[in-house]
This record gives sequence, structure tokens and C-alpha cells, in this order.
Amino acid sequence: MRRLAAILAAAAMSVGVPALAQKAGPQEANGYTRYELLAPGSGKFRIVYDITAVRPGATAFFNPIRKGSVATDESVTDRATGKPLSFRVVTGEEAKTTGLPEADPSMDYIRVDLAHPVPADGGEARMLIEKTYEDTKSYFVDGGEIVFDRPLGIKRNAVVLPPGYVLVSCNYPSQVAQEADGRIRISFLNTTPAQAPLKLRAAPGRIAAGASSLEARRLAERAIQTRDIVYFLRPPETHAFDLYHDYTETRPGVGRYVNVVRPGSTAADPSARNLDTGEAIPARHLKGPAIKAAGLDEPELAEMGDAAEVVVFDFAPLKPGQSIRLRMSETYTDPGRYRLVGDELVFERTFGRPANAVVLPAGWALTHSAAPAVVSRTPDGRIRLDFANPRNDQLEVLITARRVEGG
Repeated sequence: MRRLAAILAAAAMSVGVPALAQKAGPQEANGYTRYELLAPGSGKFRIVYDITAVRPGATAFFNPIRKGSVATDESVTDRATGKPLSFRVVTGEEAKTTGLPEADPSMDYIRVDLAHPVPADGGEARMLIEKTYEDTKSYFVDGGEIVFDRPLGIKRNAVVLPPGYVLVSCNYPSQVAQEADGRIRISFLNTTPAQAPLKLRAAPGRIAAGASSLEARRLAERAIQTRDIVYFLRPPETHAFDLYHDYTETRPGVGRYVNVVRPGSTAADPSARNLDTGEAIPARHLKGPAIKAAGLDEPELAEMGDAAEVVVFDFAPLKPGQSIRLRMSETYTDPGRYRLVGDELVFERTFGRPANAVVLPAGWALTHSAAPAVVSRTPDGRIRLDFANPRNDQLEVLITARRVEGG
């Protein structure tokens, strides 16, 4: 357990959690922005910004007000409790001296007082920032059609058209869905290191709102999903890897998370914590008949029978408006998917989450990756591969590596 804890603490640096707030590295993570376009010709759009403060010890968060935009109707809510947070608009100079050393002096910021300091070792403080922007250069009418033309730096975004408009063009690969009230939503996951140069047009046209077909209800919005996972490979002859997976639970009344261990794998040393508070969460490791005795009825368990294996993480049932961000850690052994073939490490696995990462053992160099990945080096010198999947399907991952000689 101490070995896994040390690995996860070191890994916090590689997922955008710097050791010191004044050093390089972002103050935030896991951003999702929803733009709701208001009346055509107004130049106004409502922004709903789901964001996480990640700098250890931070007591405030700073949301920049983009140059050229006029912000009104602001509000901020703590995601964990559902309660409002206090905030005020400050200059860039004030932001630099009250918690954001890298602030742009020429910009204004919404300074949010967090509900608690960001916990150390990868902890978080989640919030929902709502505001209305007026920006006629980004949102305007052209020849009877509306245009939303705005570079978006946040990696997960959605744009919702006003009632009575239909999408006619969009330059960035996106999901399209009709919301319950009939409005059309365009959403995407930006898998590049650059801003997404989004430009979309919509024309007048009414679409009747109604219940979606069974097929349409299968098409979940990918950009809003919050699950991600990181694998830390041990030496391949052990067939073992440490991992953690993060998940946000929002459903009132829910008080547990059930992790079903994939057939062919065995789990050990489960642990978990509440990323909002840093508090430990108890874990129950159950197999075969013990699962049924515990009253668990996950659909996939029925097919696995007595070979089923689960880890259950219990927490206080959520009240309306509350949510919890879980980090669940385990060690898996899987000889079929992680092995040594001759002198070559082989790791193959299907990934279902939008964000997935694999960290090679120390002293190993990447030789093949069948799926496109962003490659980086962790603070302790290991090679990390990040896989982002903007689609609602499985990503087939095959990685090989060899030992570095004379490094």
C-alpha cells in the first residue's frame, strides 16, 4: 500500500497538480464549458463552467474574463455541497497578489473563495461558475443566420443553439444531439494541444421537441463524462500494474461505487478517498457468493457467476445538490493482457473512458503504440502515454516497450 501511495503522490505532478502554486503548472483541471446562445442579435450567451481547482493549499480560484467580453449575472456554486460560494471581480494586478502569480495584469478575473483549501496529494475543489457574456465578435447574425466563432481553450465544450434554430455547419468534429426542450447541442472533446478554432452556423428552423428514440438515447454526451484512469505498470514479469480511476457521482441517494474487476484480472490492495476533502473511503473486496450475499445486482455480474470479483467503495448517500469526486486505487494482476514476450513488454487493453493513461516501468522505452497517444516523461523519468477518446466506443490499446541499455 505504501508503494502505491508513493506512486500516486508522484503521479499528481504529471496530471497538472504542481507542488507549489507559484511554480509552473495550471491552477485548474477537468474543465467543461457549456455555451447557451441567447437571442440572435444580442451578442449574448450564457456560460456554465464546471471547473476544478487543483493547486495544493489554494484558498481562491481565478476565472479570467476574456478580453472583448462583458460579463454579467455571475454566480458560483460549490459542486460538493451545492451551496453558493462568495466571489468578486478583481483586476489582474490584484489577482497576482492574492493567489494567482501568473495573472495577466491587463485582464479582470472572477475571484472565487473556495469552500476549503485544496487538499494536498492530488486533492481538488470543484465549482460551477455561471455568467452571461456579451461579445458581438464571437456571436452575431450574418445574412439571416447566426454565427458562433470563438477559439476555445478548454478541452471539453458544448454549444447550445437558441430555440428555433438548426445547425447547418460546424468546422470542428463534434457530437450533435437534441435536448429535451428541443434545442440542438453541439459538443466535442478537443484532443489537440491547441485551442479549438470553433465556427458554427445555424439557420432559422423549428424542430418538434419530443421523446428521443431508443437509438438516440444511447448517444451519451462524451465531453461531459468525468471518468478517467491511469495505469502504472510494474516490471512485466510480474504481470501487475497499479492504477487509480476518478469518478464523479451526482445522483441523490447513491452511497456506493461498485467496481467490477474485468475477467482475467485479479485485484488487490483497494483504497479510495474523497478528492474534495482528502478523507479516506472504506473499501470492500468481494468475490463469488459474497457478492450475492452483499445484495449487489450489477447487470454484468450475472454472466460472471462465481468467478465475479468486485470492489465496493461506500460513502455517505448524497443529498440533492451534492456530488462527490472519488479516486479509487487498486493493484491488478493480468497475465493475459500484460506480459513479457522475449525481451519485449506487451500491454494490451480496451479503454472505455474518455481519458486514459499508461505509465511504463522505470528503465523501459516505448517501441510501439497502436493507438495514437500523447507521450511525455513523468517527474521520476518514466514514459507516460495519454489516450483521449472523444467517441462513445472502446479504444483498442496495444503498447510494446524494451529496456533502455546504457541509459
